Amino acid sequence: MGAVSPQSQSPGDTDPRHAIETVFRIESPRVVAGVTRVVRDVGIAEELAQDALVAALEQWPRDGVPDNPGAWLMTAARRRAVDLVRRRENYARKLQEIGREVPQTVPFDEPADPDDIDDDLLRLVFTTCHPVLSAEARVALTLRLLGGLTTAEIARAFLVPETTIAQRIVRAKRTLATRNVAFEVPYGPEREARLADVLDVIYLVFNEGYAATAGDDWLRPGLCEDALRLARVLAGLMPKEPEVHGLAALLEFQSSRSAARTGPDGEPVLLRDQNRRRWNRMLIARGVTALTRADATAGGAPGPYVLQATIAACHAHAYTYEETDWATIATLYGLLTARAPSPVVELNRAVAVSMAEGPEAALEIVDTLAPHLLDYHLLPSVRGDLLHRLGRTTEAAAEFERAAALARNERERELLLSRAREAQAG
Repeated sequence: MGAVSPQSQSPGDTDPRHAIETVFRIESPRVVAGVTRVVRDVGIAEELAQDALVAALEQWPRDGVPDNPGAWLMTAARRRAVDLVRRRENYARKLQEIGREVPQTVPFDEPADPDDIDDDLLRLVFTTCHPVLSAEARVALTLRLLGGLTTAEIARAFLVPETTIAQRIVRAKRTLATRNVAFEVPYGPEREARLADVLDVIYLVFNEGYAATAGDDWLRPGLCEDALRLARVLAGLMPKEPEVHGLAALLEFQSSRSAARTGPDGEPVLLRDQNRRRWNRMLIARGVTALTRADATAGGAPGPYVLQATIAACHAHAYTYEETDWATIATLYGLLTARAPSPVVELNRAVAVSMAEGPEAALEIVDTLAPHLLDYHLLPSVRGDLLHRLGRTTEAAAEFERAAALARNERERELLLSRAREAQAG
């Protein structure tokens, strides 16, 4: 994952323990995926990755941070994986020598396959999205292994207790092991059946990088980069699937804004205040191409990702905030609500309606959503903005303060408190 460059982690200018924490969080998905190829068990692979972390904690403070810390972690984990496979093979031979039957071990070297996809992270996504797992377990396990999120972060994202997420992850890894789920990208009907979950998981990983649920940083670029890369690979793998191209287009458009979404000190910058000259036009062009492919392969009504990509395209084509075609965006959100009903989608529609028809019309929509989004910080944030535009500044300040209390990201909390102060000042 490309968020940390080898040059930025030189032994002389980096605190080892901070580097270990940062690098492991960024590189752990790639390490787990690479080791799973060897041991064929995601649970064991994660344990071996943790062993590599322990080795780093012992050696880096003493010897200094290596020039390429991610490669160091991968090498350390893979060596342990190879040792484990060899011990298994030696044990199997000894059992055979005394006449006992043992299961056939998986060879280290995989057979060549011209249709194979040499991308361990993509294999990991399809493996963790296997139908033997529940939908909740697929998302939790993939976010843990691919996204590198902690159980606490996943729990906050889904508004469930941390113990619930921990149990889901443990059970999911155990199920994959006991059912001997292959570490592979499936083919044929099985691939089609698992595609929707894979798309959802990639999108969730991207969203965690695009607007982190917790921590001190608003953006986690490494997650966005990996999700975007996976979407591109998947689009190449499944060129006739419009929703795959739709997801790729959506992530291209969203990624194009990344440089403009934070200020000099890392603070969030709202869409209306972004310097659109900083939007990446190359990524926008890639998004347009992907959306064109989605339209060309569509055989019926557009799916959720194609609709979201079309909304993102409306923003991308507007050179100023005022030029945004909010009426079209509101209509598209209406179609998305019909296609994939969700109170969050309806909240987004309310924002578009507020720009197309005025804040009063949008406030009526938002107030109907309160029972469904009690702990969702963006509901009072949107409501505060609408109230502020209606001149109800005291109420607006209270809503921004309530949103700040619900937010788990420090940067976002600071922004909301700042908006509360602005509203209170009138």
